[in-house]
Amino acid sequence: MPITSKTFVRSTALLLLVGLLALLGIVGTNIWLVERSQGYFDEVIEGRLARRVAVDLRTQLQDMETGQRGFIITLDESYLEPYREALPLVDEQLERLKQVLAPYPEAEAPLRQLETDIGFKIEEMNRTIEEARNGNRDTAVALINTNEGKQAMDRSRTFINALIEAVDVRLTDGVANQRGTIEGLRWVSIGGGIVILAVISGAIWAVLSYTAELAKARREVEAANTTLEERVRERTSDLGKANEEIQRFAYIVTHDLRAPLVNVMGFTSELETSINTLNEYMASKPAEDDPYFIEARQAATEDLPEAITFIRAATRKMDGLINAILKISREGRRQLKPELVNIRDVAEATANSVHHQIAEGGGAIEMDIRIGKIMTDKLSIEQVLGNLVDNAVKYQQPDRPLKVTIRAMHVLGNRVQIEVEDNGRGIADTDHERVFELFRRSGAQSKPGEGIGLAHVRTMVRALGGDVTLKSTLGEGTTFIVNLPRDLRSHLGSSGHE
Repeated sequence: MPITSKTFVRSTALLLLVGLLALLGIVGTNIWLVERSQGYFDEVIEGRLARRVAVDLRTQLQDMETGQRGFIITLDESYLEPYREALPLVDEQLERLKQVLAPYPEAEAPLRQLETDIGFKIEEMNRTIEEARNGNRDTAVALINTNEGKQAMDRSRTFINALIEAVDVRLTDGVANQRGTIEGLRWVSIGGGIVILAVISGAIWAVLSYTAELAKARREVEAANTTLEERVRERTSDLGKANEEIQRFAYIVTHDLRAPLVNVMGFTSELETSINTLNEYMASKPAEDDPYFIEARQAATEDLPEAITFIRAATRKMDGLINAILKISREGRRQLKPELVNIRDVAEATANSVHHQIAEGGGAIEMDIRIGKIMTDKLSIEQVLGNLVDNAVKYQQPDRPLKVTIRAMHVLGNRVQIEVEDNGRGIADTDHERVFELFRRSGAQSKPGEGIGLAHVRTMVRALGGDVTLKSTLGEGTTFIVNLPRDLRSHLGSSGHE
């Protein structure tokens, strides 16, 4: 099944998520296992320290006891050498043993008993040695035969042996736990590696499949494009010819309409002159009771002048509409001339042309031009900006000073955007597209006009390869947005213009 872009994104995201979760699982498990292994290691180290201290303490006590007995039997001071060496070390080993067993409260009472027994045994050994030195060997032997020292020594030895045995068990368990932890770490690493390998394999498969689909689609597009350019060129040429025919038809129609209209206007003027003569004649006659005379006088002085006024207004309107069609037709037939145009200069010239009209009402015109020169038709740009600014002046809100802002900026696609914003009376939402239609106007018709200004603007902007839209809120103002190519030649080339 072909892999689509959506499927590729989803599968890639899923694989990345699985890989991330696997990686987090591996890292988290490894950290936990390492911490656990470190805990077991610390226990082993602690156990080995406790065992060494216990063994050393037991050895020292045994050395002291052996030296004591040898001296009492032989009265040879050399037998006391181990005793003297071990005596100062016993207290040190006891302190170390207390430190090692400090984390275990259950060992506190046995340790106190051990300290008491060792203290008693050392005191007994010191007394027996002293008695033997003073020649009272029998007294020393009697002290030994009380077995109190032996019992203390046996209890000490029992405690130390039990401690060593417990430590040995703990060392064995710690080593086994460490091995288990290492084994778990090994299997986690192997399992995580397999998961990550599977994720990578899936990602590679998805990329290869998607790349293959892209290559296939590219080949199909290239195959389709082999004839597309020729078809587009033919269609563009046909559209150009059709547009020229429409413009030529509009020109011919308006030109042919103008001839009879001129005749109507001429005869209307002659008729108006004749009516004025007739009106003067009827006004000079004295009033008569003849009803035919009264009707003729009323027709000459009231009805005919009113009809002539209506005819003249209608012919003027039709003349304006014909002129508007001719203007748009000529503009469509005009050869565009791409040249470097400084938008700031055009905007400033447009602003200066209406400055006095805006300043009289306390208004202002501002500019925010962020582009330099562009390659376009200067006359068209001047007419577009002029129409939009004139439109703002024409439809300003009477109860507030007019404020007009002209902006220009670069936008994506190697294009520029020109905005003309005003705080005028605004345009209703339903008329946002209608105002660009020929002979269509929005809002109250309180200003003279034929409704061709914005239609003319759209015609010119589209001829430049762009489009014009608007944003407006009724009663607040309007912003016209003109989007144009930065280089008109690219549009003319793609449209088949020479």
